[in-house]
Amino acid sequence: METTTTQNPIKEKFRKKMLNPFFFWFFLMTQLPAGWIAGLRLRELEGSKCMTSVPFKFLNKNPFKSIYFAVQSMAAELSTAALVLLGIEGIKPSIAFIIVDLESEFVKKANGRTYFTCEDGDKVTEAVERCINTGESVSVKLKTVGRLKDGTVVSTFYFTWSMKQRSK
Repeated sequence: METTTTQNPIKEKFRKKMLNPFFFWFFLMTQLPAGWIAGLRLRELEGSKCMTSVPFKFLNKNPFKSIYFAVQSMAAELSTAALVLLGIEGIKPSIAFIIVDLESEFVKKANGRTYFTCEDGDKVTEAVERCINTGESVSVKLKTVGRLKDGTVVSTFYFTWSMKQRSK
């Protein structure tokens, strides 16, 4: 199956824009200032996969010498939200979306740069298509896994996004 971006030049333009370090920095400054302070980075964005990262630094740490759970949540959410943003880019009328549920599991200390990878882009594509075809609200549950540089899993998140196409 081809990725969403190779099928749609509007989505490809959005993808390249989000991966541009200057634009992403500006996006964080204006839309997610806490993400800018935390040092969030968008590492990879394809039709089926997104990877973000967050550093272990003074502003992100907790008293237990690991990355604070809320900072991990922010980076994890971005790895799913970027796929949803890519999936709905260019659709008319636009699609509204919001998180309706969150589950998380913390298995190890995040004591270094942590990378969150979501590989559920195909689920987003299917949900967007259902949303457009039915005109109804559609929910999709996306999994993202946080790993240290050496591959050690530190946390797993499940974000459930609800999408609904706006009225014409």
